[in-house]
Amino acid sequence: MEKLILFTVNDLAKITNHRRGEIKFGEKMLIIPKETDPISFLKTCEAKYVLFGIPEDIGVRANLGRPGTASAWDSAIKSIANIQHNRFCKGSQLLVLGKLDVCKEMKEVKNLDFNIINDRKKLSQLVEVIDKEVSHIIFNIIKSGKTPIIIGGGHNNAYGNIKGTALAKGKPINAINFDAHSDFRILEGRHSGNGFSYVYEEGFLKKYFIFGLHENHTSKSVLDMIKKTEDRLRYNTYDSIKIRKEKDFNNELVQAMKFIESDDFGIEIDLDAIPGIASSAMTLSGFSIEELRQFISYFGKNKKAAYLHICEGAPDLGEVKNSHLIGKLIGYLVTDLIKSNNEKAIR
Repeated sequence: MEKLILFTVNDLAKITNHRRGEIKFGEKMLIIPKETDPISFLKTCEAKYVLFGIPEDIGVRANLGRPGTASAWDSAIKSIANIQHNRFCKGSQLLVLGKLDVCKEMKEVKNLDFNIINDRKKLSQLVEVIDKEVSHIIFNIIKSGKTPIIIGGGHNNAYGNIKGTALAKGKPINAINFDAHSDFRILEGRHSGNGFSYVYEEGFLKKYFIFGLHENHTSKSVLDMIKKTEDRLRYNTYDSIKIRKEKDFNNELVQAMKFIESDDFGIEIDLDAIPGIASSAMTLSGFSIEELRQFISYFGKNKKAAYLHICEGAPDLGEVKNSHLIGKLIGYLVTDLIKSNNEKAIR
């Protein structure tokens, strides 16, 4: 895992706000000790969950989106470090692995123009480089018996999450995606809009459920593709649940679970499904934060939930004075997963 920048004791100390009479996550979270083999430590440490950041927006740029998702990891880890360590959720349940080293790739894309064909090809090639690294790191986390919590970057990273998990499990896995978009677009070169279609085509994704598609932003070709393969691809729409009230939110959670729980599955969260959240494809209409938290809690408690991926949040695109709020939201989502899937959390 040579492209991994390990989180250190000093990194943790810099972002943890100590306060007398309180214990913060940053005082209890684990890190890989200096001069220790990361894979060996992963296998033997007591933490069940592994935090891993992907500070990139290359996949978003390759999809003609607004860059900014590279900033989510720094915002999130600062917030997570300052969550209260208590009987409801313990910082010691988390190992902060670190972040993917994408400095070189991020420099390369600064002057690339999506509208120039050769530049577009270069963007896709760089996404493929990231795919390979993410797959490798997720493979090692899953193989060590831990649950990865992946933060930041575009939704292109669903590809690496799913492939790495499938390789570690030795079989294709399923995925549930809380998203306004399908991210199942044509195989036109890698970007943030086709991570699921590529990993499906390559045989690592078995069943895929999209929860809360926005009808105004889903193409006829994608809907036709899903209809042809209903045994493996299914969806519901935000409009049918919250606007026309044809379907019930809680019942749709149950139906989606029935579809994917036959195999290990990944939980994919695209923050552009939540109104007002700064992202590459920000929306004004969508599910509430409470519904998103309920979603994670519901799917996270299933023993076959293999990982959680929170992507597309872009603090750099939000208000300067409130740029910390996306990190705070991600902190809630991380602890919702831990609480839902750990009976030892409350004592």
